[in-house]
Parts: sequence; structure tokens; C-alpha cells
Amino acid sequence: MPPAKLLRRKSIRPIENLRPGEPRDDDIAIEEPLEFRVAGHSIAVVMRTPGHDRELAAGFLLTEGVIRHRDDVLDIVPCPTTAGDAGPRENVLNVLLAPSVSFDPARFTRHVFTSSSCGICSRSSIEAVHVAFPPIVEPFSPRADLLAGLPEKLRANQGAFAATGGVHASALFDSAGAMEIVREDVGRHNALDKVIGHAFFADRLPLRERILLVSGRVSFEIMQKALAAGIPCVAAISAPTTAAIEFAEASGQTLVAFLRGTRMNVYAGTLAG
Repeated sequence: MPPAKLLRRKSIRPIENLRPGEPRDDDIAIEEPLEFRVAGHSIAVVMRTPGHDRELAAGFLLTEGVIRHRDDVLDIVPCPTTAGDAGPRENVLNVLLAPSVSFDPARFTRHVFTSSSCGICSRSSIEAVHVAFPPIVEPFSPRADLLAGLPEKLRANQGAFAATGGVHASALFDSAGAMEIVREDVGRHNALDKVIGHAFFADRLPLRERILLVSGRVSFEIMQKALAAGIPCVAAISAPTTAAIEFAEASGQTLVAFLRGTRMNVYAGTLAG
């Protein structure tokens, strides 16, 4: 069962065989805003499923290039209460950076509000990303039969999806196919940021010889975030976009999509065996 904080019970009246059924409870994935502040400066608001919020903040800031190493962050804490608040504002996190980290609040004056489907794409964007996150220098080519077994492992750990049908998942596997971490969220980018944030706090970046499996489609931003974490291989249950493929090719990443049973499409890189 997924943690209770990932879902909420709502009373519904289902239609069964075109007739109204008796009211009953249904599990619904929670979607709520979370504001990120750095040194007190508001930089972004994301719509996310509560849970692992510190990981989400760290993953977001790392893939935005604000932080690079575990020592860059002193702490990530809920903003203190103000007049009229009953307690700490859990939906507002303040990131405390180490004195050695340079941060320019003006870079985020657009006050980003990200939804579950946001992203950017263009060849100039790929070049810009590579300035901050160099391409993979040691390509990783997992075996096709190893990849074929990953979706079943992911599905067995998607408790929130099983209960609600309304969340995405990202999971990290080692070179032998063992699952290391999985996170679920209404936003696929959020789920990945939480995985990356977990690795950040464990001081395990870059994630060499790792496989990222995502439950949805692969966009430019998914590939960019994977590169920021040093992930050389990305696999997906669903489809890739053209920008994702171009990014993978330019970044030296292996990209596999439509991973279903023994069938899969290799869009960038190569597989072993």
C-alpha cells in the first residue's frame, strides 16, 4: 500500500452498466503546490504529490544548475511560521546554501510555475545544457533481456498508481537490474527529481552505470535531468519525443522506449546481447 499522504479518500457515485451505483470511497492522488525558496528568495512553484519534498527540492535545484555537490546544501527546511500561521508552512521550503555557493536570484525572476507537462526543446537548448552538464563520457549499454525484466519490478513497487491510477513513477536500477530507488508523483518530472534528490543526499552522484526507468513518455526535460545526474541509460514504458532522441544522441546516452515485455525500441545508443 502507498503511504497515506500520497492519496486522499473521496466519496464518489460510480456509473455501473449505465446506472448510478451506490456511493463509495475512492483513492485519489494528491496534487498540491510546493514553493521553493533559496536563501529566502522564491524561485519556483511546482504542483506535486506531497512526500519526499526535500528530495524534490534538491533534485530540482541540481537539474537547474544551482547546486552540484552534497556540500552545497546546508539544509532544506519548511519556512518558519508568520502571523496567522498555525504551524510551519510545509508547502514552502527554504534551501540554505553553503557560503561558497554563488546564487543569483535574478535568474529566477520569471517565478517559474511548473505543471506536470512542462518542458523545453530546441537545438540551442541542447547546447546550453551541455555547458552546465557535459555529455556522458562512458556510455552504458545494458543487455536487452535485463531491460525486459525492469517494467515488472517497477509495477510491483507502484503502490500509489495501483491505488489511484493517477501518478507517474521513476525508478533507478543498477547494472545488474536491481532496483535501488523508486518514487511516484503526479508529475513525471517531479518523480525523477525525487530520485535524483535521493541520490544527491546520499552523495552518490554522478550515477554511472545506472538505468533510469520512467512510467510515462520521455521528453527533452527527462533526458536533461537524467544527464544532470550522470545517468547514461534511460528506458521508458511509453514513447519518446523527437527532442528527447536528439538530446540522447548529442549527450551519449542510451535511450530505449516502448519497453513492453521482450519488445522495445532503441532510439539512441546500443544494447548488449
